[in-house]
Amino acid sequence: MRRARILSTGRYVPERVVTNAELEARLGQPVDQWLRDNVGILERHVMADDQATSDLCLEAARDALDRAGLTAADLDLVVVATDTPDQPSPATATVLQHKLGALRAGTYDLNAACAGFVTALDVAAKTIAADDAYQHVLVVGAYGMTRFVDWTDKKTCTLFADGAGAVVLGAGEAPGFLGARLEAHGEYHDALGIYTGGTLHPATATRLAAEGPPAVRFVRKFPATFNTERWPVQLRAVLSRADLHVDDVALFVFTQLNLRTIEATMAALGQPMRKTHWTMDKWGYTGSACIPMTLDDAVKTGRVHPGDLVALCASGGGLAMATALFRWTA
Repeated sequence: MRRARILSTGRYVPERVVTNAELEARLGQPVDQWLRDNVGILERHVMADDQATSDLCLEAARDALDRAGLTAADLDLVVVATDTPDQPSPATATVLQHKLGALRAGTYDLNAACAGFVTALDVAAKTIAADDAYQHVLVVGAYGMTRFVDWTDKKTCTLFADGAGAVVLGAGEAPGFLGARLEAHGEYHDALGIYTGGTLHPATATRLAAEGPPAVRFVRKFPATFNTERWPVQLRAVLSRADLHVDDVALFVFTQLNLRTIEATMAALGQPMRKTHWTMDKWGYTGSACIPMTLDDAVKTGRVHPGDLVALCASGGGLAMATALFRWTA
């Protein structure tokens, strides 16, 4: 039986750092202590003016390929999970394929907001299992959300950051991908997002003159306990299908929006914080890139070992949710 395994991970973190202190100076009001106490973010990284989302993808992809001992020519498929593409069309994955030189690979983008990477892993893993034409698949989660941040809006500029994370999936017989669960709560589709630039609200000259450039906005609040209520349900459902228990998980990797939410979730699961990993303190909130970036950080710091059960759990605008289980073989 063909199964998808994670062969390697990679990441790219932009060089420019924006600290909480810098934001306080910009905003003219204190935000540092609130962010430390309530969110866990100390600083965030921002892409350079001459970078696009595909450039972030490129560096993360090269890192993952190098660690897998593969080249771009070995790839059969390139998938980019992002809601901040280079442009509405064509797909950023096609741009990445060109920049990377993955001439044999098919391409597509996947947008499930910040749940996009885990959703893409699910689709890519099942593609490998179903079709022996796919031996190596690159899945990249990328985020260039600071391009859509209003730096005078403390609700958004204090959270969002840029970056990319990648994995190379390979076909094998040993259990790697063990299952996934996707979920959505579409009644919140109008709560958080970039609402200018599509067919509903085209970026016409009149609209841009009245509203300014497209920007990420919190329109209305989500339930405060949404993730802490739904993540445990998602995890237990996926584990149960694989005949596993939360105690079997060696590492939980969650969407990196709020450390306090992760703490509450681990408490609800009855698991110690040493079984999770977080990076929002040093990289800010990198949306669709945060789970692969955090997974890569855990791998490179020796937190993951062969045979470990790894659970990835994501939430994003929409609301979209995705959870996946992997037995670590890399």
